[in-house]
Amino acid sequence: QVQPVESGGGLVQAGGSLRLTCTTAGGSGRRHGMAWFRQSPGKERDFVSFINLFDDNMKYYADFARGRFTISRDNAKTTAYLQMNNLKPEDTATYYCAVASARPRDASRAREYDYWGQGTQVTVSS
Repeated sequence: QVQPVESGGGLVQAGGSLRLTCTTAGGSGRRHGMAWFRQSPGKERDFVSFINLFDDNMKYYADFARGRFTISRDNAKTTAYLQMNNLKPEDTATYYCAVASARPRDASRAREYDYWGQGTQVTVSS
């Protein structure tokens, strides 16, 4: 089992930055890739970004994240980060970390992931 734990959310003004962290240390489950999704009340969970833990050149971003958000991971391949810059009020959501135990066929689909964290709230004020 792998238990992702997110941290780093908070309240920030528009134009500000936050860095989210997802740790998965411990557990014996396989980790192939890690991703971030987000969800606002009454809306579907949306893909934000993905990183292949064994090839960190393999990164994907949602259109709204490209150019403002950067995903990365640590050398131990157990922690992923999401650096979010130039935040906008529409970025307000609960951000979830997800872990895929195998290479996803479509990294943007939530069903490809085996483990999920509890989420961290990001609120961007205008």
